[in-house]
Amino acid sequence: MTISLPAEQIFEGGNMIDIKLIRDDPDRYIEAAKVKHFAVDIPSLLAIDAELSKARRELQDIRTAQNQAGKDIAKLKGDDKQAAIAKMSDLKSRAKHLADRLGELEPEYERLMLLVPQPPAPEVPVGQDDSDNVLVRTVGDIRKFGFDQADHVTLGKALDIIDIERGVKLAGSRNFVLKGAGAMLHQAVLRLALDMMITKGYVMLTVPVLVKEDAMYGTGYFPHGRDEAYLCERDAMALVGTSEVPVTSYHTDEILEEADLPKKYVAMSTCFRREAGAAGKDTYGLYRIHYFDKVEQVIVCANDERQSIEFHKEILANSEEVIQAIGLPYRVVDCCTGDLGPGNVQRFDIETWMPSRNAYGETHSASRYYDFQARRLNLRYRDAEGNIRFCHTLNNTVIASPRVLISILELYQNADGTVTVPKALRAYMGGMEKISPRD
Repeated sequence: MTISLPAEQIFEGGNMIDIKLIRDDPDRYIEAAKVKHFAVDIPSLLAIDAELSKARRELQDIRTAQNQAGKDIAKLKGDDKQAAIAKMSDLKSRAKHLADRLGELEPEYERLMLLVPQPPAPEVPVGQDDSDNVLVRTVGDIRKFGFDQADHVTLGKALDIIDIERGVKLAGSRNFVLKGAGAMLHQAVLRLALDMMITKGYVMLTVPVLVKEDAMYGTGYFPHGRDEAYLCERDAMALVGTSEVPVTSYHTDEILEEADLPKKYVAMSTCFRREAGAAGKDTYGLYRIHYFDKVEQVIVCANDERQSIEFHKEILANSEEVIQAIGLPYRVVDCCTGDLGPGNVQRFDIETWMPSRNAYGETHSASRYYDFQARRLNLRYRDAEGNIRFCHTLNNTVIASPRVLISILELYQNADGTVTVPKALRAYMGGMEKISPRD
């Protein structure tokens, strides 16, 4: 599918993938687009790039000639001066033609460059979609029930803690209201995750959730994911689907010092997703909804692949610790090429067991991007030798709710219809040990 953007929506904020890399090895980027399933015409991009380079050189030569002709005219007389003036007029006409041509080529060049995906790491499994993701490990035992268990919606209604009907009345399908102990459990999960990350030295940020579109382009969510976002088009702004967007964009257009890296941030925000491509999928309960809250971790580090890989392990381990603290069985999968976004070099998902689905459901995504986002955001640092380099960026969900409440409610339910509060969450719920039906 070809993605076309109105001229006013062309991103002007950054460098995107280095065109020199595409020129040197176009097949690598053709293959990346193929295995990631993104449509971009690399040969056309290179043809436009070549024409742009030629036109820019010619325009520079003409401007040099114009400067020299201007100096010559002042010294000439008679026919020689008239000939020089005619030459100047010809140069001006040629310069205008080239400038007009550049004006036509540059938007198309920018559009195509925005579509070029980052090649995946060599170790990433090649596949079509999430069914081809590769299991890395499984942690925790799946509970066996000695009674007929209820799903989270049934539990939520009986306990008067989830109200989907009124959520739909307020905002349409895929919406909900949490109330009482349900809202408390939701907040407890988020606060536990925040506290664990702050203890690890991550700096907490409170960030805007309505951002300029440049931040969405800069982090790679636009143009490919534009249909998934809620747009405030009158103001050229968008509601974020993750606080990764404002946190990663926090140092846009800055030059950091290598001694100050890595920057480790954690933020909690409400997230908004249209779920435009999910018609008819996961319509029941709290799995695929339009708004939720998420604690996100972001690392900005030096331009070093080995360092990025180590930080990738760190952020994944951070999330696993939170899931383990709550006591939920889960598995980690290595996402295949067809399940990656345009900027991901590699992504690991954590999937938590959900009895009502009789399956593991995705609850976390840990990604490394190398310099893909940093180039778009013009996010740089000065290394020890004084060289200016683009940073590397990584991010991961620490916890997202209410999706994780599916697992908590269903796995911690009791035969009498109550739900036991996981021990790690009780301090955030005033010491509550069980959620029971209201009188």
